[in-house]
Amino acid sequence: MNQNQVYNLCCRYHGKRVRIVDRDGRVHFGEVTRVTRNMVWIRPDGNLGGYGLGFFGFGTGFGFGFGIALGAIVGITLATAFFW
Repeated sequence: MNQNQVYNLCCRYHGKRVRIVDRDGRVHFGEVTRVTRNMVWIRPDGNLGGYGLGFFGFGTGFGFGFGIALGAIVGITLATAFFW
């Protein structure tokens, strides 16, 4: 999946709960809150899983969650597919 395809999926899933797998094999669940050409921000469902970024990430105070570089994403799917 190239970066443009990932960007388009992230835009399509904005505001929805997703499951993102990064190239290190980490799995992230949460709501997509913001998308740029380089990053997608998700608000985690539960705890941050040890990332230590705090709920608001990057000190913005807007509740975007934490960012994941689009180039690091190897898969993104709607999380609802995992909770039928």
